[in-house]
Amino acid sequence: MNANDIPALQNNLNDYDPDARANALAALMSLVSRGQIALPEPREMANMHAHTFFSFNAYGLSPTALAWMGREEGVKLMGIVDFDVLDGVDEWYGACDVVGLRGSAGLETRVFIPEFADVEINSPGEPGVAYHMGVGFASGRIPDSAKAIAADLRKRAQERNLSLLQRVNAYLDPVPLDYSRDVLPLTPNGNATERHIVAAYIAAAQRRFDDPASFWADKLGRAEDAVREMMGEDGDAPAFQNAIRKKLMKRGGVGYVQPGPDAFPPLETFHELIKASGALPCAAWLDGLLEGEQRMEELLALLIDQGVVALNIIPDRNWNIPDPDLRQKKIANLYEVAALAQNLDLPIHVGTEMNSFGQKLVDDFDAPALAPLREAFLDGAYFIYGHVMLERALGLGYQSVWAQEHLPTRRDRNDFYTQAGRLTPPGQPGLTLLRKLNRGVPPSKLLKQIESNQ
Repeated sequence: MNANDIPALQNNLNDYDPDARANALAALMSLVSRGQIALPEPREMANMHAHTFFSFNAYGLSPTALAWMGREEGVKLMGIVDFDVLDGVDEWYGACDVVGLRGSAGLETRVFIPEFADVEINSPGEPGVAYHMGVGFASGRIPDSAKAIAADLRKRAQERNLSLLQRVNAYLDPVPLDYSRDVLPLTPNGNATERHIVAAYIAAAQRRFDDPASFWADKLGRAEDAVREMMGEDGDAPAFQNAIRKKLMKRGGVGYVQPGPDAFPPLETFHELIKASGALPCAAWLDGLLEGEQRMEELLALLIDQGVVALNIIPDRNWNIPDPDLRQKKIANLYEVAALAQNLDLPIHVGTEMNSFGQKLVDDFDAPALAPLREAFLDGAYFIYGHVMLERALGLGYQSVWAQEHLPTRRDRNDFYTQAGRLTPPGQPGLTLLRKLNRGVPPSKLLKQIESNQ
């Protein structure tokens, strides 16, 4: 094994065979130990919300590949979040432990909030529907009490896909898809998304026609030359895929059906799964433009009442915008919601998602628009990492009986887990350190034990 093998090994990090991924990472770390790969000293950068190929990653990245990439780029804290499944969580923590990355893991879905049934919240065009999260899962193993809820999430996602496929197949005839044959093979564990379906349609048209640009121009209602340019080697593949998704699957598209109250799980049901797993219910912020988010204080009060303890923000889409007027408006909204979160004792959970082409590996917290929020973003990342490590090592995470007894308020818990996150080394050294501690002591003494055992 030598440096010439690095590209092949990095490619194998995304193999659908989990053993191939693990072996590739072990080989890369062997090259690190022999000095043939130099990893940088981690810097205070954080991306706590990156999707993996277990839901959809725009670059096809597995949990193992994300851990390697984060460590290779010197990112200090990183978390995965997948839609509807926890399939990648245990692999993720195993890889983080190997490379020495401070990790967390989360779950995202859509829920229905009856109190806002007539209002768009953070899912444009879908009143009452909200993207919502659980963060800080310490394991992908689901407690027996919540297995039915987890199975229902997966089942609902598949039923939505099959229903969508039926409608779109009729429109795209003669390029129909078979879900099992054409879509599921694009996933490592059977959890397909709309983006997988788009990729499958593009591949099917490529097989069916010598010149698929003409077919797509007709179906998309666009000029053939423009479509051919997007599809060309030097074209804009993401724009082409987004055009298909918008025409076929998003609101107003031929395959779109307006979701009702029963399309997604109730908020309370999703929270049952999160809490049973020892994880943290987390609200999700879009950009403050929709009516529901213009009533953010009211919405967060409702969500806090139902157990929410953190707020997720995707910073890049709230400032990195070409239109100067829209940029100014979104930055103002961002500062306003960040201040609200801090006033309500909600740590801020940030990331880039990485489920659309062009999204970054990590945000630039030193960009002028984000610099005022840098410390709040880092505190949120250390908070969730501290919770994860104490839960993994000792069962003393945020939802534990110990935390309820010793840290009765959200502010108490926020401060404690943030400090614990800052003090705890990554990977096996951190877990080993924590497992040596006396778990019966109060929080202040536990922090002193962590510090003195460094």
